[in-house]
Parts: sequence; C-alpha cells; structure tokens
Amino acid sequence: MNDSVTIFSLGGLGEIGKNMYVVRYDDEIVVIDCGRKFADEEHPGVESILPDIRYLLENKELVKGIFITHGHEDHIGALPYVLPRLNVPVFGAPLSIGLARSALQEHGLLRNVKLKEVHDHSTIRFNKISISFFRTNHSIPDSLGVVVHTPEGAVVHTGDFKFDMTPPSGPGVDFGAIAQVSKGKVLALLSDSTNSERVGATPSDSTVGESIHRLFQKAKGRIFFSTFASNVYRLQQVVDAAHITDRKVAVLGFSMDKAFRISEELGHLTIPKGMLIDAKDLRKYRPEQLVILCTGSQGEPRAALARISTASHPSVELLPGDTVILSSAPIPGNTRKVYRTIDRLFRAGAEVVYGPEVDIHTSGHGSQTDQQLMLQLIQPRYFIPIHGEHRMQVAHAQLAEDMGIPPRNIFVLENGETVQLTRKRGRRGEKIPLDLTVVDGSGVENNFGIVLKDRRRLAESGLVLVLLTVDRKKPILRGGPEIITRGFVYVRESEKLIDDMRTIVLETLDSCLERNITSQNRWKAEISQRLDRYLSRKLQRQPLILPIVTHA
Repeated sequence: MNDSVTIFSLGGLGEIGKNMYVVRYDDEIVVIDCGRKFADEEHPGVESILPDIRYLLENKELVKGIFITHGHEDHIGALPYVLPRLNVPVFGAPLSIGLARSALQEHGLLRNVKLKEVHDHSTIRFNKISISFFRTNHSIPDSLGVVVHTPEGAVVHTGDFKFDMTPPSGPGVDFGAIAQVSKGKVLALLSDSTNSERVGATPSDSTVGESIHRLFQKAKGRIFFSTFASNVYRLQQVVDAAHITDRKVAVLGFSMDKAFRISEELGHLTIPKGMLIDAKDLRKYRPEQLVILCTGSQGEPRAALARISTASHPSVELLPGDTVILSSAPIPGNTRKVYRTIDRLFRAGAEVVYGPEVDIHTSGHGSQTDQQLMLQLIQPRYFIPIHGEHRMQVAHAQLAEDMGIPPRNIFVLENGETVQLTRKRGRRGEKIPLDLTVVDGSGVENNFGIVLKDRRRLAESGLVLVLLTVDRKKPILRGGPEIITRGFVYVRESEKLIDDMRTIVLETLDSCLERNITSQNRWKAEISQRLDRYLSRKLQRQPLILPIVTHA
C-alpha cells in the first residue's frame, strides 16, 4: 500500500440517503455514517435501501470503527443490518448513540455491539490515524463534523450542517474548533451538498418557532403537527407553543415516541409536567386544548398521519375544525406521496398548512453562503462534494472553484468511485463494484438489481407463462405450449397474438432439436429471447416471460 489516502462512498452520492463514506490510509479504514434510504416508487416491494458493504467485509480486519455524524435515519438507519455482518465499534455523540441503541434493541442486537459515546473534544487514536470532532448545527442536537488525521493531512467530513447564528437551543457551531482544524494541513474536505442550488444562507430554526406560535394562537380546534421525529428542535418548539396556548400534547407514532423519550432523557427536550397525555385520553379534552404530534410528514403509508388521512387509524379520526400542520419539505422521491396525503386531509375537511410560504419549516442543510463559509474556514487542498443528487454535487463543485480551489483538485464522484490523495497529487483510483442491497419482507437482500428489474417489468408490462410438457426420457414435446398471461393483454381480445406466440415457441423448439440442443435450460432461454423480441417489436412492451417445463 502506498502513502496515499483513499476516499470513497458506499452510499450518499448522486442520491439523498444511505450515507456511508470510507477513508483508508495504509492498513487502517474508518467509516463515516451508516445510513439507509427509504424506497420510492422505483423500488416496488422494497422497504429501504442499504449501502453495499462487500468491500468492508472483504477488509473487515482493517476497519477500525463507524463514526456517526448525527442521529438521522439516513446516517444511522443501516446499523441494525450492517453490524451483524461487520461487528466493529460505533462512535457517536450521546443522542446519536441513544437513537442507535434504541434501533439495535428493537432488532435484538444490543448484546453483541460496541457503542461508544464521544463529544466534540474527543480524540480516538489508532496506530497511524486518529479521529477528532467539531460541533456543528443541524436540525438535530449532537451533530458533529468528523476529522480523520493522517500522515498526509486531515480529511474533514462536515456531516449535515448549516451555520445557525441563533439556534433555538443548545450551543451553536464551534468556529474555534473549525479554525483549529484549518491551522493544520487539511488534505480534503467532504462537504454537505444538499442545498448547493440555493443562494444565500439557510434561515435559522428560531424563525420557525415564531411561525408555530402564531399558528397555534390562530387555530380554533385540534392541531395535528407532523414533522421528522428526529427534528428535536422542532419538537421543542411545538412543546413551547403548546405551553403558551395552554394545550396538551399527545404523541402518535413509534419513532416520534422514541425521539421524545430519548431526547428528554438526555436533556435535549424540556417538557412541562402534566403536558404529555396518552392518545387514548384525547376525548377527555376539548379540541382547542389539544396538539397531536404525529409521524408521516413524508407521506409514509404506515405512518400515523397517512392512516389518519385514510380514516384507518385505530384511535384518532379527523374532525371538522381540525388544523393539520406539515413542518417539513418532501425528500426527493417522496413528493407524490406527500401530496396524496395532503389531498386526503383536505377531502376529510381539515385545514392543512404546508409549504415554504408559511415559514413552518427551514432546512437543516446549509445553502451557498453556508457552504462558502465552510470552504473558507477549512481551506482544503482537495474538495469532494458529498450528500446530494448529482446536480447538487456539480453546483457545489462550481462553488468551490469560484472560491479558488483549482478544478484539478475537485472530485465529483459517484458511489464506488475512489480518489487517492497525497500532499502533492490527487488522482482517481479503481472503482469499487457496488450492487443494490435492500431490506424487503424477508430481510436483507444483496445483489438485488436483477430481482428489481424483474419486478419493474412485472409492474409495467405483466407476465407471460409458457407451459410445456416434455417426455421424461426423450426430448419430445408431449403437451403444450400453453400460454397464460397476467397483467399483459386481455386474452379474449388477443387470440391471434396468443396463437402467434405458440407458433414462435414451437418453431424455437424445432430449431433447437435441429441443432441437437436437448438442454431444457437452453430451450427456456431461447424461448424467452425470441418471444421478447417479438413482443417488443409487435407491442413495444416487454413482459416478464417464464417458460415452465413439466414431464410426462
């Protein structure tokens, strides 16, 4: 191994979610974040998408630990699926570790994992590299930037950040610590690109608190408030507004309840005594006395708000005069689900408050001014825009170039692409092969790309079954071919098409026998290929074709 620092991502580039970044120097590897991404309509039947960790498993004896920047699902959500296969220590701030511990407990994994709390002044030392941290602002407390110190210089990972000069609670960004990092030789900066297309600075979360107070004072009936469960600052603002307007707070949704409990235990949430009530006691209070905090701001079909919108929640239903406040912006890929939920809420007669014009949400990610300030503070030799869709990375790269970083020192990467950096030279290295890894009903599925392709074909074009009965001893057709379709064509109106497909199957079998091909797997493959070409040309559709051979 040479003296270069190798940097790459196993998730988080060209996408929003499943963040996992790897820094390697010689025989030591550190991993930053371990997130998942919720599946969208492009992934039918999939619950969530995980980083492909085959590289880490192949080099597991070199992996020193996983370092968590903060406690959002797209940064810790893959831990229950990764740690059973890669049992290394996990380092994070108290709230991040608290949320991770709860998730691992749900999966029955706490006994075998090593969770280690760190703070912004902690240093973790290994043989050749060490790790330090600095405090940042995000929409969740205990957010950290991570610094990997190597003999070639420091690699700085910002985590998700913005520069909030008036945070609603807790300390702000530690400018002194960031300045201290920049006094050394910063080899590379990996920086959050989410809002790189937005000019100016991201507004403070304090402005949202003022809007929430106004909305609570205006509302006449019950208030349903939906936001990210881990947006602890927003949860505190809801509690504060409820206290001022003399309302009780009920919490709906497992993740919301968990965030409340852990945040209160760690001192990040202050809740007046007697304010929290159980959802089963809602009928004991008048509508104007209630705030109902619920999950589902991203349109998740099983979340509390979606179930309320479809009148399928077991204990809560919408009433005339209710106000629903959505304090979040749709994650890319979730927009349609969010607006379907909003439509259903309107149909149910609720007053729905949403969108940027009412100042009920501000991003936890820095915009261009924040990103420029981070670049100016860190002064890196090399720059790698991370955490964002490709256009966001490109915009961030242009911003870095405008700030004076030479284009040759800026690397816009895709997942699996590596860069090898030294003080004198930076270059692209070999690409690490990655495949789709998902969680579906049966657990973790690796190499899922082929299965997903088949699912998409089924969803878009349907299924064609070709049933053949073959002699047990000789390659002779005893029955069929019988053509059965599902979700493809209406059979009664497509008799000629079905007959043509039977003819193609028979011609294919005759051709195989003329060429002395007796392998039934070859028969299936050629039948599939020829039918696929025919249907694609005839109907511009490509159903999933499954030849099935039985024996008689």
